[in-house]
Amino acid sequence: MALKTISTFLSPLSLPNHHNFSNFNTKSLNIYRKPTLVCCKSTQSQTQNRFPLSETQLLSSEPDGTGAAAPTRGDRFLERQHADEAAKLVIKEIKKSKKKKKKVLKVNTAVASCYGCGAPLQTSELDAPGYVDTDTYELKKKHHQLRTVLCGRCRLLSHGQMITAVGGNGGYPGGKQFVSADELREKLSSLRHEKALIVKLVDIVDFNGSFVSRVRDLTGANPIILVVTKVDLLPKGTDFNCVGDWVVEATTKKKLNVLSVHLTSSKSLVGIAGVASEIQKEKKGRDVYILGSANVGKSAFISALLKMMAQRDPAAAAAQKYKPIQSAVPGTTLGPIQIDAFLGGGKLFDTPGVHLHHRQAAVVHSEDLPVLAPQSRLRGQSFPDCQVGSKNGMAEKFNSIGLKGFSIFWGGLVRIDVLKVLPETCLTFYGPKRLQIHVVPTDEADEFYRKELGVKLTPPTGKDKADEWRGLETMQQLQIKFEDPERPASDVAISGLGWIAIEPKRKSLGISDNNFAETIKELHLAVGVPRPVEIFVRPPIPVGKAGAEWYQYRELTEKEEEVRPKWYF
Repeated sequence: MALKTISTFLSPLSLPNHHNFSNFNTKSLNIYRKPTLVCCKSTQSQTQNRFPLSETQLLSSEPDGTGAAAPTRGDRFLERQHADEAAKLVIKEIKKSKKKKKKVLKVNTAVASCYGCGAPLQTSELDAPGYVDTDTYELKKKHHQLRTVLCGRCRLLSHGQMITAVGGNGGYPGGKQFVSADELREKLSSLRHEKALIVKLVDIVDFNGSFVSRVRDLTGANPIILVVTKVDLLPKGTDFNCVGDWVVEATTKKKLNVLSVHLTSSKSLVGIAGVASEIQKEKKGRDVYILGSANVGKSAFISALLKMMAQRDPAAAAAQKYKPIQSAVPGTTLGPIQIDAFLGGGKLFDTPGVHLHHRQAAVVHSEDLPVLAPQSRLRGQSFPDCQVGSKNGMAEKFNSIGLKGFSIFWGGLVRIDVLKVLPETCLTFYGPKRLQIHVVPTDEADEFYRKELGVKLTPPTGKDKADEWRGLETMQQLQIKFEDPERPASDVAISGLGWIAIEPKRKSLGISDNNFAETIKELHLAVGVPRPVEIFVRPPIPVGKAGAEWYQYRELTEKEEEVRPKWYF
């Protein structure tokens, strides 16, 4: 119980009038000049004793006990210190409870998930992700082996079947396990609250389309290792010094916290060792998250990364047995998959792909998805081309006026109307080989598209799908300016498909008209795509042997050299 002190000075003036002190000697009052300490018990509630006494109260209070039982000043000092520490802990806990932090991505160990796709295991819906038959589930649960279970959908995907489970990418009708693209992105948004190392993947064939927009909304201030995948698909003779510089230039404009840029191939393992080394150097005990758009190759990259790390890390070698499933279907991974790949602390997480509505994969049928994924090295198809012209009977027209007045169809997904170009202007298409390219006069283009859609112009494949196809609803007018006609002016990139290199003047065509070259300083094209597929006009990427000849490195200032990320191959 706390003690309360009362000190009073006694004098004749302070006493009641009915007392008679006339017989007292005034000198005897000197004994009352010193204050006398009078103690009484406080009536304050016991709840106030939870807080430490102030310094004034502590020094003026009566010690508990007398003689040898009385606490020393040291004892009272320690009591005060302990009380202060207890109060600080209480305040800290209160602040923590008020501060709400979302940490959704952490794997919930209470609910077992499929190790192939991350979907929660269930035994009720046969067609839904995460389905396992009841007998298998109970047996694995009995032996505590649910982490080794692969769901039925993943088994079908591993055998090449195209089964989608995300809204907007046709195929799965829905159900209680249905996941929308927005829900998957919302799960990833909690990454900005984590202290993590982000490994962001970008497809070199679809660089602009697979580079997730507003990526800082997902990653926050976390450091990023940028991994460019599928570089083995670039044309033969490509100088990767030029490509690496081009990627860094494009990345710098995004103003991200990028530590380094790596050109890699999960198929040939090129560049994977450099990524593994950079992760070990930069993770510093943090969790590592593999982030990227849907179908960018995250699961294939993780397999290659584990294979490379397994040479030195036994944890990575053990993790190879249960690695995420690989498939051409966007949305193969439906939940975060934890992988114990590091001995020195921190986990590796495969995350659901970010579904971007502006890519071609969001509009085509699931059966046509494999057509959009290049399987071998790209070879550009150039127009005008004498061989193509001779097949179509238009070689003489190409030689006289070039491409002006013609329309080029890239499968049933892209249409390019050539409005104003030089006679020597050349368009080179880089993308999936299974998409056929057809050139027709513009005045015949509408009729050709209606007649041949689903037959020559695929995807969509087949007349049934062609009847449901909404057509090329977006027609964008492009004005491409150029200064040097001998160098490519720009690339027109189609999100989720590939790109078209625009060369104002190609010498190999054998057409020469200097009057046109002097008067025309911009090219006019009209590009049609399905809604809502996006079209990007960007600086040309230097591919092939010719790329190294015309590519120009930009001179950098000292400050740019310091902040500019390095690239590795």
